[in-house]
Amino acid sequence: MNFFKNFLASILGTLTALGLFFTIILILISATASIIVSPSSVKSIKSNSVLDLNLNFPITDRNPSFDELEMIFDLDNEVLGLPEILSAINKAAENPDIKGIRLRSDFIPAGWSQTRSIRNALLKFKEQGKFIYSYADFLTQKGYYLASVADSIILNPVGVFEFKGLASEVLYYKDFQDQYGVKMEVVRHGKYKSAVEPYLENEMSAANRFQISSLINDIWETLRDEIAVERNLNVETLDLLINEHKIGTPEDALIENLIDGLGYEIDVKNLINIQLKQEEDEKVNFASVSSVNQSIPNYNKGIKDRIAVVFAKGPILYGEGTKSVIAQGVFVNTLKELADDDWIKAIVLRIDSPGGSALTSELLWKTIEEVKKTKPVLVSIGNVAASGGYYIASGADQIFADPLSITGSIGVFASLPNLGGLTNNMGINAETVETHPDAIGYSIFQPMSDTFKKQTKKSIESTYITFKKRVSEGRKLSETVVENIAQGRVWTGKQALEVGLVDSIGGLQDTIEAAARLVGIENYNIMEYPKFEQSLSSLLTSIQISIGLDNLFNIFLSNSKHLELIKLTEKNLAEYLQLALPFEIKIH
Repeated sequence: MNFFKNFLASILGTLTALGLFFTIILILISATASIIVSPSSVKSIKSNSVLDLNLNFPITDRNPSFDELEMIFDLDNEVLGLPEILSAINKAAENPDIKGIRLRSDFIPAGWSQTRSIRNALLKFKEQGKFIYSYADFLTQKGYYLASVADSIILNPVGVFEFKGLASEVLYYKDFQDQYGVKMEVVRHGKYKSAVEPYLENEMSAANRFQISSLINDIWETLRDEIAVERNLNVETLDLLINEHKIGTPEDALIENLIDGLGYEIDVKNLINIQLKQEEDEKVNFASVSSVNQSIPNYNKGIKDRIAVVFAKGPILYGEGTKSVIAQGVFVNTLKELADDDWIKAIVLRIDSPGGSALTSELLWKTIEEVKKTKPVLVSIGNVAASGGYYIASGADQIFADPLSITGSIGVFASLPNLGGLTNNMGINAETVETHPDAIGYSIFQPMSDTFKKQTKKSIESTYITFKKRVSEGRKLSETVVENIAQGRVWTGKQALEVGLVDSIGGLQDTIEAAARLVGIENYNIMEYPKFEQSLSSLLTSIQISIGLDNLFNIFLSNSKHLELIKLTEKNLAEYLQLALPFEIKIH
């Protein structure tokens, strides 16, 4: 017996030693990587330089954090943060050594609101008398919208030019459900709360068609009008080109003055050399986004006043929260800590969320109400802050939105997956034994009971009333006005300003500047929150493959992001109530 005890003890000791050794090695490698790749605090820019602005990479609202472990294991992808892009453009505008920008925006993978923020920064850059030249192998409509600010747009002669207007496509699943026995049980409130409409009908309702049409037409007017100004064209001309399908090739785009030339990257380099008064074969000093940002430190140690920017991105769920999920855990704690931090003078909450859990939205709203007693809280709406995202924003001191932002969607629904038809077809029958009627509540293997449906509807109506109250009090609007603009309808940022859901049109920087004015400070540092710790366990967790009953729904649910909020686990009724975007908005 002692032999086995000693044997097991030796194995345990060996494993523990190996674990400690592996941990120490990881720490040493991580530290070494930090030394090797960490940038110097300040980098000088050569005279006659050009900012090389290649935006054909994923763009996030928040600057990506440096993770040595991801770099070591080659798990990192090149990602650009919107703040670092805007910062580089602004610093380049003020730097006399930077004469212009070479722009690539073939297929800019950013939202419309983010794209417009970059476009506005480029316009301000040009106001300094500096040039912007754009080159593309092909131009998507979003890429062209951004490139339209350039002094000259050069497109590859065998490339593709997209200019077709906007469209939004919604898939409907009723027949699929009837055929395969996999369905969603739905209870909703709101005339326009059409997130669950695809599970109830085979075609789009008039109300849903109206709101989508209103949304994309308003967005198109903004895009078209701004393109027309920079390209010196009439808006009627642009619509006519689309209506008559005149743009099919790069040559068509050139003939109609949508671009300035057909050529290659070398042709853009030659144009730049001419602007710089250099020889044609002379090397151009291209400066990267990171090097321009490092030319002037973002943080001034001599300034104590700070404005906190809290980035809230992703669906709203009940739990701890991550970089891509908004939850009460980390976000409530962060807001409370900022409220107690004397160096933080104001808080800007940057929201990019389609909504989600009603309970979590209420918890975050309540926290913001408490924080406002200490310091102002302003909201900057990114690509979308709808339903639960707007619920959180509704009580802020001021709300800013881009004309291309999507917001509103004041409504509530509950959608619960049901496998009853599928399991019955497979010969599986669910039987229930209860101490009281309807004690089981809801089962994915049985139809929704009348009692459960009645309780759910009551909860939804109560949540909807509370949602409207929050908006009414926060926006200082009568309940009648709120009801007229609620019912689940979505609005563009421009429309939201007209109906009173937001205070001003502007981006993140505009919101930060408004916060500074509100507290009366001119010099301040910007601090980003929440702070997320990187560890080996979190890295492994982020790449693990989730296997479970949810996979039965993957094909069925893959086209609707709001359904990512639904998990087939034990839930109480409150967790099923969703304040989510009325449909997944893919504007092509």
